[in-house]
Amino acid sequence: ETLPCVFYREKISWMRNVALKGVAHQSVDLLNRNTAFKAVDGNRAANLANDSCTYITAKSNPWWRVTLQQPYKIVMVSITNWGDCCADRISGAEIRIGNSLVNDGNQNQLVYSMLPGKTRKFKFSPVEGQYVNVLLPGVDRILTLCEVEVYAINVAPNGRATQSSVNRGSTACLSLAQNAIDGNRQYDLLKGSCTQTDTESNPWWRVDLMKTYTIASVALTNRGDCCSEQLNGVVIHIGDSLESEGRTNPVCVKVSFIPAGGTGTFRCGGALQGRYVTLTLPGENRTLSLCEVEVFGLPTE
Repeated sequence: ETLPCVFYREKISWMRNVALKGVAHQSVDLLNRNTAFKAVDGNRAANLANDSCTYITAKSNPWWRVTLQQPYKIVMVSITNWGDCCADRISGAEIRIGNSLVNDGNQNQLVYSMLPGKTRKFKFSPVEGQYVNVLLPGVDRILTLCEVEVYAINVAPNGRATQSSVNRGSTACLSLAQNAIDGNRQYDLLKGSCTQTDTESNPWWRVDLMKTYTIASVALTNRGDCCSEQLNGVVIHIGDSLESEGRTNPVCVKVSFIPAGGTGTFRCGGALQGRYVTLTLPGENRTLSLCEVEVFGLPTE
């Protein structure tokens, strides 16, 4: 029996937190150990007792910074403030973004000046930068951050996707190439947000980003309803050539494993430039199924 093409779309997100587990630094504090990393540990717990917040004792102009893997086009920063005490201490803190480390990055572009509150999301027009600072100007200021999330644009949803074939079974209409760039990480094929090729030799999937980007990372979401092992060994190519459907472009990474329903983020050994991101699955009798492909980078000048 053929399934009807009914789609159940969840909330679409074209952004991702690129600060998670990043390299963090903060003002020198001789009275406390370096706690900068706690603001990018993925834990929004706002109680100091949970040991997931940074703390810089009273000093002039304390600051905190996260170094991203590469410059991103940033559109939102979310900050979780200390929740069990002293929420007003963060008043006047400045969010600064840019590519300079002059004055520890505290002279980069000012994108927001904060007011007191527990957790706030600061949205702004895209700002390019590799360094995100939180600076608290003034004398005898105490800076405490429980989580800092930095959201960059996923450029793939604006592209056009194609693949080597479409599954010829009853789920054909649920397996289209464009499903992998709809901004939805839903991992059940029957929900209409995954792709699936036919079983064939060396299947591939490709997105045309419509212009050349310098690509920082690629994230893949695997099937969670079944067959997660099918994605083992997929190769990510990035470049400007369509020769052999993009399979001759430089290799970013060969993926050994992504857990069922999981999302893996992969950074190339060096920054790669390209208009096309191609995923290939070498071998005979292979089926390529993807539930989301996210591409993070900046347009190449």
